[in-house]
Amino acid sequence: MTDVKSELVGRGMRDGAKLFRDWFDDLSRIAEKKRGAAYVFVLGSMNEVLKTFDMQVSFPEVNALQTAIRGVSRDYLDEAEDYGYSPDICGYVKADVALQLRGGDHPMGKVPIPNMMIATNGCNTYIKWAEIWERMYDAPMITIDIPGTRDADTKSQPGSKDFAYEAKYVLGQIKELIEICEQVSGKKFDIDKFRETLGYANEMSLGWQRVQELNKSSTAVFNALTDGTIYLGVANGFRGLPEGAAYFKDLVEEMEYRVDHKIGIQETTKAGTVTLDQQFRLAFVGAPCYPSFRAFNNMFSDWGGVFVTSSYLWYGSGGSCTGFEYDLTRPLESFAEGQLLMVREAMDSMFHQALMLEQSVEPFGLDGVVYHPIKSCRTVSTGLADQRRYIAENIGLPTLFFESDLMDPHVVSEAQMKNRADAFFEGLISRRQQMAV
Repeated sequence: MTDVKSELVGRGMRDGAKLFRDWFDDLSRIAEKKRGAAYVFVLGSMNEVLKTFDMQVSFPEVNALQTAIRGVSRDYLDEAEDYGYSPDICGYVKADVALQLRGGDHPMGKVPIPNMMIATNGCNTYIKWAEIWERMYDAPMITIDIPGTRDADTKSQPGSKDFAYEAKYVLGQIKELIEICEQVSGKKFDIDKFRETLGYANEMSLGWQRVQELNKSSTAVFNALTDGTIYLGVANGFRGLPEGAAYFKDLVEEMEYRVDHKIGIQETTKAGTVTLDQQFRLAFVGAPCYPSFRAFNNMFSDWGGVFVTSSYLWYGSGGSCTGFEYDLTRPLESFAEGQLLMVREAMDSMFHQALMLEQSVEPFGLDGVVYHPIKSCRTVSTGLADQRRYIAENIGLPTLFFESDLMDPHVVSEAQMKNRADAFFEGLISRRQQMAV
């Protein structure tokens, strides 16, 4: 059993980090060969189509956040602001602009220039961001318009006329995308290879959904904030590939083993691997604080607070965690339907988090919700105060609301955030004591 435990426990983090490192190494090799990559975003990346043409993809959001985790984001932000970009706009955009100005130089290697660019309406910054690349490079840009939810909880459903119209609208755009991919790659579209990529994506999506369900266990088996970020990287970069499908199959095996043996969340410290105390089960809403990623998490783990679910897992994966399965007998039509459903779910997890949380309170046994609006992203942050009030008034969950940033360390005050986190947990403890009387 000891050998099995040492092999399984922590494998997802180890293998995920290696896949991520390999992905950046591939980008660097392509850049050194003066070849291009497809620039895409996490919401509506169309990865399954691109992998049918064996295209390398580059995610600007992932590239940007890695500069923050590695402590150099302020250098990139300064360069973009010196170039003329406002301090008030998206930090991801500015980091990417500086990356382009530096010829692709990145702390994890080198990012190639784009040979094509895909933008969706999943985030209100995407299209304007892609227009920057369009001005910089002579490469085709494709904009994919995904119909979103017009009013909370009133989205069209499969089988309805509205859904059929919306899926047909998305399908037309996907066919246009395929034509551009043929021109850029010099390859003809292979419908059988496309089915194969969809099959791998199906395996990943089901595995991703299962992993989240396993965190409903009384002993949470992964941290939705820290571990979840690794899982997101694989879910985005390797969707539609055998490596991605195999990774999530292995991850499910690890998490089921953890549940069966009540092995909770673990962290690596200077003293070795420790299993975290689990006193409070929390949901996280917003975007992570990447400039102080580990310290931010410790503000909660030091009190026994664990993040068992997160809106970030939904929109950060482009909705691929929903468990949607493509119908391989009608691959193009089903792909269009899947993009409509998944991207829409991802957008809803940003704009209508309260509805998602209402459905999560009981299954995940939530004790509280942490709201983390950020300076760099109005899309994620707008309306969080209203969403928080709804949760507090209609569900009665304790909430913590504090602001920082996902890119700029100058607007991150660890001491101030820690004071508020401490007060939050003191309130949780008092509430629990009162309920026990």
